[in-house]
Amino acid sequence: MKILILTHRVPFPQNGGYPIVVCNTIRGLVNLGHEVSLVSLNAKRHLHDAFEEDDLLGKINYRSFDIDASVSLFDGVLNLFSKSSSSIDRYYDEEFDKLLIGTVRNTNYDVIQFEGLFVSPYIDSVRRNCKTKLVYRAHNIEHQIWERLAQQKSDPFKKFYLRLMARRIKRYEIQQINKFDAIAVFTGQDKSTMMLYGAKIPVEIVPVGIDLTHYHPDFNKTEFPSLFFLGSLDWMPNREGIEWFLQTFHNDIVNDVLRVKFYVAGTDIPDEFDEYEVMGKIYIQGEVDDGLEFVNSKSIMIVPLLSGGGMRVKIVEGMAMQKCIISTSLGAEGITYKNGVNILIANTRDEFFKAIRRCIADEDYCKAVGMNARNLIEQQHDVNKVKLNFYP
Repeated sequence: MKILILTHRVPFPQNGGYPIVVCNTIRGLVNLGHEVSLVSLNAKRHLHDAFEEDDLLGKINYRSFDIDASVSLFDGVLNLFSKSSSSIDRYYDEEFDKLLIGTVRNTNYDVIQFEGLFVSPYIDSVRRNCKTKLVYRAHNIEHQIWERLAQQKSDPFKKFYLRLMARRIKRYEIQQINKFDAIAVFTGQDKSTMMLYGAKIPVEIVPVGIDLTHYHPDFNKTEFPSLFFLGSLDWMPNREGIEWFLQTFHNDIVNDVLRVKFYVAGTDIPDEFDEYEVMGKIYIQGEVDDGLEFVNSKSIMIVPLLSGGGMRVKIVEGMAMQKCIISTSLGAEGITYKNGVNILIANTRDEFFKAIRRCIADEDYCKAVGMNARNLIEQQHDVNKVKLNFYP
């Protein structure tokens, strides 16, 4: 089959949940013998030579299109008086729309897959210009992220603004649902939401799939005990969660109430996070050259997610690397875990404190949780076992 995948960002390098999901999906399709084309909006103006050696690029047809997706303060104020959401509108580009129309007219694709809500503004043009089956992959129920962020805010204006955006995005999501021929979601919760919002098309639960040949844990290179967080802080729920964790446990770590070092790594970490750093105790490392090497070098993974939705790819990756993971129940949503067996669930300060203290005191327990986690991923998240039934 000929399959076209559309993304709102360049999925290279694979240093975050969205690009990991996209690239592992493509790998699974290529392994099944399908011919895959990838067209990506390039809002961050990535330089191609930064990832030209990625093994996936030699197996697919790839093209990116530079756009300006920035939103000024003036635009944000104007958007208060609009009925649409700037978070979605900023990804629409008229020139890209024309390019896409030409692409779908000139090639007879069997499936066109829209990876997330931010490329859905192009569905009307695609629908008018081809008869291809159109699949929507819902990486999140987007408006739920904004609603949960609003719940966490005490500032009245921020709460008002986030709730306003949530309502607009929800209205847009509901309008878009039945324009597609099928929807793929990561969790049962997301499927229920789609059905509640009136989906009349097939909705299939497709767990995150990863290529396990890329995940090689080596305990000889792991520092024990050590806590770590890895994620992109341009995604608001990640930033909110790690700020809460740092503010909550900063004194415990610095004053040796919890005798452990804590490492924070990832992309788009704001400069003000440097204020949390304490030599020998808390390290704000920023972006790392090799995410999996970083994960392998630390022992206990922290996922303090307080808002958001969908399935956290970093947890799936952490489990594949046999990490002992402490996460909120929201962070572990969609994963068929057993608390205390293949992950530890903590939703309050006390629960996190007790889980961390137990883990740093018992290396054998951490290793057992990690091995059970790896077994779960091998059974349920191997990219060669996770398949979209939309494809023969």
